[in-house]
Amino acid sequence: MAASLTIFDRALLRARRERAKKLGPATFLIDRVADELADRLSVVARTFERAADFGTPTDAVRKAIAETGKAGTIIGAEDLAVDDEALPFAPESLDLVVSGLSLQFVNDLPGTLIQIRRALKPDGLLLAALFGGDSLTELRQSFAEGESEIEGGVSPRVAPFADMREMGALLQRAGFALPVVDSDKLTVRYDNALALMHDLRRMGTTNMLVERRRTPLKRATLKRVSEIYAQRFADSDGRVRATFEIVWLSGWAPHESQQKPLKPGSAKQRLADALGAKEIPAGEKAGK
Repeated sequence: MAASLTIFDRALLRARRERAKKLGPATFLIDRVADELADRLSVVARTFERAADFGTPTDAVRKAIAETGKAGTIIGAEDLAVDDEALPFAPESLDLVVSGLSLQFVNDLPGTLIQIRRALKPDGLLLAALFGGDSLTELRQSFAEGESEIEGGVSPRVAPFADMREMGALLQRAGFALPVVDSDKLTVRYDNALALMHDLRRMGTTNMLVERRRTPLKRATLKRVSEIYAQRFADSDGRVRATFEIVWLSGWAPHESQQKPLKPGSAKQRLADALGAKEIPAGEKAGK
């Protein structure tokens, strides 16, 4: 499905991930996500015969799922040999789709979710984690202020990650049943802003925005950004904080066996009775 708006340079994303492997990848976030994803899957009271890992940059998620015994065949991104924005799966061919820290970099997230839902068999499950909108807020603010001071303007530096409040609506729009969205925030501390940027390179997540400035970052700008970061986001010991928000998504391909919401007016007990409260008809005011 073609994206209506190109935000990310997907070829550059693949190049950045390859560079990260050569640098020695920083995997603490994806490893944490893999463990949490396996824990969430372990409480689901069923197994999944055919699963696919959508775009996770390492094999950590596949290994963690395999250890749960919840999935049979697990197809990884490297087995697909295609850009994971275009799923090569037949409709209703998968029982489970998982993804760790990848969906935030697709250009057409609503369209991608629709593709995933169509690839799932009825009662198939999507379980995914992606960076949320509060991720790297400190770095974003420092770049905006520092670049404005030194260069007289601001260029896109940090990706516009998804807002958790919008994700439930996107899952419903894509046709998922029983959608659930929640988030965790992780604070990581670094010696300085440059150490954070080095870790981001080793994660393969540095700037891949199509609208990024193509000229190298000025040394003076980088120095000022680091100074602002230290002034505004350092703890008493001088180390700086970096926020990573992990948004969790789950949703099921519709199936007749799933719980359905009650029809309006079908309740057998009034809410007021259940709460032990007095019901006040619409238009009347409660007595003082």
